[in-house]
Amino acid sequence: MSARGKARRRALEVLFEAEQRGTSPDEGITSRRASTAQVINPYTVEIIRGVVAEQERIDEILSSYAQGWTLDRMPAVDRAILRIGAWELLFNDEVPDRVAVAEAVTIAKELSTDDSPDYVNGLLGRIQQLKPTLLD
Repeated sequence: MSARGKARRRALEVLFEAEQRGTSPDEGITSRRASTAQVINPYTVEIIRGVVAEQERIDEILSSYAQGWTLDRMPAVDRAILRIGAWELLFNDEVPDRVAVAEAVTIAKELSTDDSPDYVNGLLGRIQQLKPTLLD
């Protein structure tokens, strides 16, 4: 797995854990650094801070195009995967769009339900198509 792939997974863990515990992702980063020998990749921190900074806009976009599901009804892990994928698609020009979608689908295959990869692919694919009109 690439360094960025590991960074995405670690960001997912921190975002998921923070949501479940009702804490901030920054607290999760601090806690991990203090209690483990785990090295937090700079890209992990960039993802987490980017998602947090843009979460209102990301959630608005996800909610607008998530057919048949509200954010609250989605599995929490899918919400975190979609937020990371949407942030990479919309706000990180260093990651090619197709890579952002493919990485999110791969994580969903490994960590979520059997239906999640198709759903993540469909929703992020739709956002990718609409990207030029979403950021105006």
